[in-house]
Amino acid sequence: MTTAPSGEQQHPARAIDYALINVSYISALAGIGVVLHRQGSEVDLSPREVVLLTLATFSLADVFAHERIATWIRQPFDVETADHRPGRPRGEGLRYAIGELMGCSRCLGSWSALGLVGLRVASPPAAGAVTTVLAAGGANDFLQAVFRLLKDRVDQIEAAA
Repeated sequence: MTTAPSGEQQHPARAIDYALINVSYISALAGIGVVLHRQGSEVDLSPREVVLLTLATFSLADVFAHERIATWIRQPFDVETADHRPGRPRGEGLRYAIGELMGCSRCLGSWSALGLVGLRVASPPAAGAVTTVLAAGGANDFLQAVFRLLKDRVDQIEAAA
């Protein structure tokens, strides 16, 4: 981390580092638009597809941001705590900015949605299969959380009785 002339520490990432990430995202988004324009088509999603895409986006972002299976992806950028929670990103500049992104499931949700929509533009059948699998995983996460809450509540009621 660099030190400012007044002795205060500067932020490890600069505005240009975040700008590079934004330009990458916007470029990919524009690329999807160009492909759709050249195909003379549009992304016309049914309500069912929107629900599946939403669950798939949640699932994919959660895996990349929090699950042990994706530690190898976060490792070059992010220091993890003992319980595999994202910690303070490593380094400075772009490396630090990417580390912040990798630890944020909301941020990764935008990138996940971009990738899934891009896949749908490139290959609707493949996107349908991938989105369905990821959506089922997302639904499973939700159901497991509800089950855990209900089980904990029942355990509390039984302990109080």
